[in-house]
Amino acid sequence: KGHKSQHDTRHNSAQSGSRRNNHTNNNPHTSLVTLAQPNQPLQPRKGHKSQHENTPTTQPIAIMKTAVLATLVASAAAFAPAAKQARTSVAVQESKEDLVAMAKKLNPIVGFYDPLNLAEAEFWGASNEATIGFLRHAEIKHGRVAMAAFVGYIIHANGIKFPWAMQMDGTQFPTETNPPALWDTIPDDAKWQIFGLIGFLEFWSELSTPTHKHYMAGGKPGEFPAFDANYIPGGALNLYDPFGWSKNRSEEAKASGLVKEINNGRLAMLGIFGFLSESKAEGAVPALKGIIPAYAGDYMGPYNHNIITDNFPGLS
Repeated sequence: KGHKSQHDTRHNSAQSGSRRNNHTNNNPHTSLVTLAQPNQPLQPRKGHKSQHENTPTTQPIAIMKTAVLATLVASAAAFAPAAKQARTSVAVQESKEDLVAMAKKLNPIVGFYDPLNLAEAEFWGASNEATIGFLRHAEIKHGRVAMAAFVGYIIHANGIKFPWAMQMDGTQFPTETNPPALWDTIPDDAKWQIFGLIGFLEFWSELSTPTHKHYMAGGKPGEFPAFDANYIPGGALNLYDPFGWSKNRSEEAKASGLVKEINNGRLAMLGIFGFLSESKAEGAVPALKGIIPAYAGDYMGPYNHNIITDNFPGLS
């Protein structure tokens, strides 16, 4: 009595170990890998695998797979395309409020004047901001063309011309002092060259490059992209700022210069149209009567010969 056999000792040890295993598996704070006690390594019976032996190998693998899958799903969601919008939005553009503020600087007396409500239009399905960029660029560009035309009209009306020959065969520049009539005396080959250059400049101004955004896509209205030496032989050329005067100016000076340019462009557009109107209808501009000579030609027909009417006289 009081003596325990070896069989009873093993039975009690097994029960105690079973209770410890159950406690370990049921405890959520227990580590996934159970460390053996010092000098008491686990020795399962030969040919037998317990549930405790399977847990450290299968459960961590399953959790790692779940974590990797969750990471991949999150990464894919980060690079997934956003929902398609009705139209493309621009990064930086002017709004109607910006036009109202600029109008006060351009002409404090008239202020903002938009009888056609173009400031709220959306051309070609683009946004209102993109449309404002188009209108701003168009005004600046046509103002520059009008300033060149106004000055050119005065130069030709005073008989100023280049001293060298106009053509390779030695033909000199015409001596006509009525600017539109002077244009009619120029050969069509020369006119094709002029319009070809204008067409190329127009094409180049519409490009978007890594250093130049389009004026309808966040770019600066009126800015002309510099010629890149990678595309244009002969090296880079910046027509927007050929002498580098603008890049060192302050933002306040640039803003003041833009106001002056727009006002001068608007005045030049009125001036050149005044010249053309007076040349077609005497007295149309009383201040120019007797100063601007009459012109019997067609301003909308820049070429001397029409390839259609020349080949098909019945259509003339």
